[in-house]
Amino acid sequence: MAITDWPAGERPREKLLQRGAAALSDAELLAIFLRTGIPGTNAVDLARTLLQHFGNLTRLFAADEKALCAINGIGQAKYVQLQAVLEMAKRALQEEMRSGDALNSPVAVRNYLQLLLRGRPQEVFTVIFLDTQHRVIATEEMFSGTLTQTSVYPREVVKRALALNAGAVIFAHNHPSGIAEPSQSDHLLTSALKQALDLVDVRVLDHFIVAGSACLSFAERGLL
Repeated sequence: MAITDWPAGERPREKLLQRGAAALSDAELLAIFLRTGIPGTNAVDLARTLLQHFGNLTRLFAADEKALCAINGIGQAKYVQLQAVLEMAKRALQEEMRSGDALNSPVAVRNYLQLLLRGRPQEVFTVIFLDTQHRVIATEEMFSGTLTQTSVYPREVVKRALALNAGAVIFAHNHPSGIAEPSQSDHLLTSALKQALDLVDVRVLDHFIVAGSACLSFAERGLL
């Protein structure tokens, strides 16, 4: 059945206008983005097909052009639009972090890091460099691959912090496994980085682990 034949209160666009975006399911939100379906399949059903194929929104957003365009009804134009939407969301959250003390915008920091790191196929180590007032100076992906104390070099982090005249840092990396709990290597790495940065008076404010929809904070766990 075409969406236009649905009761007005059940159509995704009308539902959003009446009840707000949070009231919509993942499929309904995705259907609004898709706008149209394909012959015999409306936009909501196409959205459900996409979610079933990739598993969830996180994996859908992380899909490359080839994987996404392999789905009937999704072409290069939709892939480009999706990438543009994701990039705008990242920039909006980054602007929110830059607008003041990052510690006063914990939700923006978490949302930004989740959007940046979840769904990545390999581990990526990111550093948010801040000034002494905890305002964001820069966000940089510094290492990738299997992250251990030997693959993330504290001297490189210290060197970059000094170059940016940073007064504090926030670390973040992802767990492609989907398990947010820190490993022994994560603990050792955090300790080594903290010790190295203490020598140059740069504070480590937090270390986040992003895994799927979860985002674990070392500071909240009392692990720093």
